[in-house]
Amino acid sequence: MRNKVELLGNVGNDPEIKTFDNGNKIANFSLATTEKWKDKQTGEKKEHTEWHKVVVNGKLVDVVEKYVKKGDRLMIDGKIKTRSYEDKNKENRYITEVICSDLLMLSNKSDNTNSQPAAETFVAEGDDDLPF
Repeated sequence: MRNKVELLGNVGNDPEIKTFDNGNKIANFSLATTEKWKDKQTGEKKEHTEWHKVVVNGKLVDVVEKYVKKGDRLMIDGKIKTRSYEDKNKENRYITEVICSDLLMLSNKSDNTNSQPAAETFVAEGDDDLPF
């Protein structure tokens, strides 16, 4: 069995970077994926946007911190993880996140010299879980 997710969407907010006492960092941001279709009965165009919480660990945080901004188009590879926590009313709450292992930036470069889309892939080192 395998836990793998691939998302192509737009960043919903500037990444939030947290730095821990030991120097490790974590990045959090939301990613919107939108599905569009035409209703077969009415012919009306429809769309649905799903929001995903993305968590980035390790060396990829430096890439996210430096390059990723609200509105950027990204392709994310990772795995889905659900965790629980206790809220202030002592009730258990659950949150589902995408733990990012690879990141492909698809947004335009911000410099004025070249308006071609950027396509750079960043892979977290040491996260290779291939079976061969």
